[in-house]
Amino acid sequence: MSRSLPPNPIRPTVSLDAPGKRHGFLALPHSRNDSAWGSVMIPICVVVGAPGPTALLTGANHGDEYEGPIALQALAAEVRAEEVHGRLLIVPAMNLPAFRAGTRVSPIDGVNLNRAFPGDPRGSVTQKIADYFQRVLVPMADLVVDFHSGGKTLDFLPFACGHVLEDAAQQAACEAAVRAFNAPYSMILREIDSVGMYDSAVEAQGKVFVTTELGGGGTATARSSRIAHRGLRNVLIHGGFLEGKPDVVPSVMLDMPGDDCYHMAPTAGLVEPLVDLGEPVRAGDPLARIWSAERTGVAPVIVEARRAGLLVARHFPGLVQLGDCLAVLAEVRG
Repeated sequence: MSRSLPPNPIRPTVSLDAPGKRHGFLALPHSRNDSAWGSVMIPICVVVGAPGPTALLTGANHGDEYEGPIALQALAAEVRAEEVHGRLLIVPAMNLPAFRAGTRVSPIDGVNLNRAFPGDPRGSVTQKIADYFQRVLVPMADLVVDFHSGGKTLDFLPFACGHVLEDAAQQAACEAAVRAFNAPYSMILREIDSVGMYDSAVEAQGKVFVTTELGGGGTATARSSRIAHRGLRNVLIHGGFLEGKPDVVPSVMLDMPGDDCYHMAPTAGLVEPLVDLGEPVRAGDPLARIWSAERTGVAPVIVEARRAGLLVARHFPGLVQLGDCLAVLAEVRG
């Protein structure tokens, strides 16, 4: 496929290979009303130390998720080339237009970067960003870490996660990296919609991949930021990029064995949560009541658990729309 595509228009302003530490941009030409010959300037820090593997570290794939950008900005500021074995490609805000707007998808073209892969060098801004990662940055990497949280509409127990893969050896390597990140919870995640995801694109290239869900509500907390800082350092030590001893805390391993882990809102209205994050439920237990937002005197719709498990994610805003993800359950792996 790549042979039939033209080169991507994005150009790095710094070398991706030269030894040392450099701060620069991934410059994407973008002609628009306020700048005829303008560019989207995506910040990047490249750190090349002793010979070794490459880690591609990304945040703000969705623009309203902040733990990743915080941890990656700190790493870019603090890490020295002399302490790195290999190469770090640090991109705190890969979806810069969405990050600056504080939105999940890009305000330029309305495209969700995490559903835009493999991208298109002839397409919209977001499609061009996806294509650059797909054909340029991901092939360079041995380890890819992509930070996520719930953004403005979801809230999660803090976990690092991987996916079920056809290649058992690759899955084992990914799971080992997830465990090394050592978030309070670790997960083998079943995605509700994996078509076009960065995760799938990275895994299809055979890379070791770790992603996270570290909170939500469209903000970061002191706790979620600490988890991101600590987990990033841990996984880089695990991968041989940094020396040192991992900072290890107890972590609960979770699994999502079926689609019945997901609970979608059967109606719109005012959400009354009946279970908090991290609490166990049995099949049939009530998870939430949805009250009418339009009138009084209407009985609420009760949403019951389709299976037993822990509540690992919930809808964040107080109002829910028909079809929104209301709750997600997972099982503790024995």
